[in-house]
Amino acid sequence: MASAFTEEQAELRSMVRALCAANFSPADVRRDIESEAGYRTEVWQRMATELGLQGIVVPEEYGGAGASHTELCIVIEELGRALAPVPFLSTVAMSANLLLATGDRDAQQRLLPGVADGSQIITVAHHEPAPGTRTSEIACQATSGDDGWRLSGTKTHVLAADQSTSLLVTARTAEGLSLFEVDAAAPGLEISPLPTLDSTRRQATVQLRSAPAVLIGPQAGAEEALAAMNQRMSAAVCAENVGGALRLLEESAEYARTREQFGRPIGSFQAVKQKLAEMLLNVELARSAAYQVARTIEDDDEAVGAEAAMAHALTSEAYIAAAYDTIQVHGGIGFTWEHMAHLYFRRAKTNAALFGTPDEHRERAAQLMGI
Repeated sequence: MASAFTEEQAELRSMVRALCAANFSPADVRRDIESEAGYRTEVWQRMATELGLQGIVVPEEYGGAGASHTELCIVIEELGRALAPVPFLSTVAMSANLLLATGDRDAQQRLLPGVADGSQIITVAHHEPAPGTRTSEIACQATSGDDGWRLSGTKTHVLAADQSTSLLVTARTAEGLSLFEVDAAAPGLEISPLPTLDSTRRQATVQLRSAPAVLIGPQAGAEEALAAMNQRMSAAVCAENVGGALRLLEESAEYARTREQFGRPIGSFQAVKQKLAEMLLNVELARSAAYQVARTIEDDDEAVGAEAAMAHALTSEAYIAAAYDTIQVHGGIGFTWEHMAHLYFRRAKTNAALFGTPDEHRERAAQLMGI
């Protein structure tokens, strides 16, 4: 894959990896997730002002870099490799891309500069408590009056809701599903953190009781914008899965080289060799698939939906398998709370639950291909 990246992209990867090495060691990650905020604001600001990471896909007119989706995936892969507990996926891969998909220049001018400079943390509130709720079944209601729009309803599994300054909420108007901006401090908005398997990525339930809101884009325009965002978010999650799986492979290989049993490194045993070889093959296949999707998005290829679904299934399974294998290679220590393997395992399983299981993505790919 090295030859598939430009020199500038390789430099971006090195820069983000250095940032992660300096700020997201296992001790740093544990300290951050146990803190009240769940992340360090000074690191978040440094990411935005010194490296320009939050503005990577934000157009230059709004203070960003206007880079391609491949660059975004490189950043997310490296953050996933370090298990960085920052609200980057929800703010950039989801919210910034959703805002760009709406075509609402007023909303973009109001929110995207803050994303680029790190002063705004935004998330998307779309899913509702009913299991398997489809976009067509969203029940959150928006009503318009003399004082503007107000929203009432419940959203769940909202990423980084308690860390965000604004929420992009889907709600139904008389014309159809629409998108609204709600200030995180608005009256009538209640955020309740959820206990989750993955403590590095916070989730919450959001209750709206006649909360004031601002319409983004046209009424009934949310469905199309969400579809565009979901494709880009799926590619970003693929990259994150690859980053985590790669880190697990590296940790397993290093442990196999240094851990000895019966007077020899465990990596010299055939069973361990075979497991590591399979991990390497799975990770490289997953990485190729992830960046193929990113380039398909850039080319505006009509096959992007099926490509993203297939890559999502592949990378999700590769990450989960790498987490299982890492625990096995490490033996008893791999099962302990003190070892980082369980945190990666939790992220892998949570990603599969939050963003779609491999079977769900394969079913979607089959439908899109008419199978």
